Amino acid sequence: MILQDLFIDEEFTISEAIKKLDITAKKILLVTEESKLIGIITDGDIRRWLLKNGDLNKTVRLIMNKSPIYIYDHEKAKARDILQREMIEAIPVLNFNNDVIDIIFWNDRIKTKLNHYHILNNPVVIMAGGKGTRLEPYTKILPKPLIPIGDTPIVERIINRFVEYGCTNYYMTTNYKKNMIKAYFNDLDKNYTIDYIDEEKPLGTAGSLYLMKDKLQKTFFVSNCDILIDGNYSDMLKYHYDNKNKITLITSLKHYTIPYGVIKLNEASSVKEMIEKPEYAYLVNTGMYILEPECINDIPENTFYHITELINQYIEKNEKIGVYPINENDWLDMGQFKEMENMLEKLGVN
Repeated sequence: MILQDLFIDEEFTISEAIKKLDITAKKILLVTEESKLIGIITDGDIRRWLLKNGDLNKTVRLIMNKSPIYIYDHEKAKARDILQREMIEAIPVLNFNNDVIDIIFWNDRIKTKLNHYHILNNPVVIMAGGKGTRLEPYTKILPKPLIPIGDTPIVERIINRFVEYGCTNYYMTTNYKKNMIKAYFNDLDKNYTIDYIDEEKPLGTAGSLYLMKDKLQKTFFVSNCDILIDGNYSDMLKYHYDNKNKITLITSLKHYTIPYGVIKLNEASSVKEMIEKPEYAYLVNTGMYILEPECINDIPENTFYHITELINQYIEKNEKIGVYPINENDWLDMGQFKEMENMLEKLGVN
């Protein structure tokens, strides 16, 4: 990637900016005019606009930071201190003509992790009981949670992400090939605990939570065992608390293009409009959630019950259900072969 890949002008639509953020995977874009910095857009700016249900066809001028933090070329030695003090991931570098000539990313230039989040101690539930039929024949031999992504099973990668944020208390629902899962983790030298919740029969993504009714006493995360979310888990939890949500869904903005010309008719069945290859954007469920412990009281006992059924039940009752959007590129799904190939590519593993 070259520096100019991060440049956009202020006439870019927010939808176009989202696509560019996904392509560059750097969580920041520089709004420039003839290489001069006039603003910055981050994934956080996009998220706040989405949560306001803002129009994605508006220009980035509405959401960009018009007073961004930057440094001059001769100040590069100060970059680390500024990044840490301001708790930002990147800082543009300008010359004396205010042209952008470089950008310093914390992760690229400084080999330690920028920890600008609160340490969590919330429980994490990982749904690992399914058969993973979409990944056969692999799952005829291994349970889906143990399918390796590189040299590390997907479920271990999920746990490692949460461990970075301080989570040490895990519950794993198991059914299919459960002894293989337990044997793998029993042999690991790990700094966290796993409490296995055995399902005698499949109970769905929410039905198994009832088995933990006496164990989960505080706000907890739930994750499917075939996804990786590259986001700020601390910020997700803060958003959940600040909005007093009963459940928060971690969502991703997905773009879909209809590869044909779409015909719209008027009331007389005549052609009103023809749109060539229209694009649509939707917030979709990633399979990661934050729940309040009292939710378990509303799950039927010993019944196959999905978490989406619980969410729809709360929507009907006007309970507070929230969403926390992340970039499309920050959601990696291993549920099918094509998605598994994408995950391997994005993580840079063989």
